[in-house]
Amino acid sequence: MALFDIGRLCVKIAGRDAGRKCVVLSTEKDGMVLVDGETRRRKCNVRHLEPLGETLKLKADASRADVTAAFKKLGIELRDTKAKKAAARPKRVRKKKAAKEPEEKNAAKKPAPKEPVKGPEAGVKSPEPVKEPEKGAPVPEPAKKESPKPAAKPDPARAGKKESEPAKPAAKPKTAKPAEKA
Repeated sequence: MALFDIGRLCVKIAGRDAGRKCVVLSTEKDGMVLVDGETRRRKCNVRHLEPLGETLKLKADASRADVTAAFKKLGIELRDTKAKKAAARPKRVRKKKAAKEPEEKNAAKKPAPKEPVKGPEAGVKSPEPVKEPEKGAPVPEPAKKESPKPAAKPDPARAGKKESEPAKPAAKPKTAKPAEKA
């Protein structure tokens, strides 16, 4: 008869379920056992268990209902834990692009064919035709022409120096030190 045989009542002494009672349901290899009870049903190292003197009459790999009934006989109430259902994720709504009229696309991509120019005006480009604004559309203002900036006056402090050299501040006059008596 082994110390951790099926039905042995134990207390977990390590991990997240430490201090809770459990029962051994099956023995695994390398010192591992399957436990269930106040703890989660899972494999556990025997070093993390403290065996108690009581043994419950359970079959190997007993169901959760059998374990709950055995603990009720001892006066220990187990809480039922059910897996939470995943909440429905809201579907991501994509923005829809505004539908453009196909006539506008074709008109913008393919300009009217130009007639070849013959004669003395062959090398001169003709001015582009001016589009008339549609009714109700804002009329663009003509672009303002900037006047050329006047040339900067030369700085007298930089006279005779290249533009790449920075201007140096004026030097301070040197003061004479008083002569020390020896």
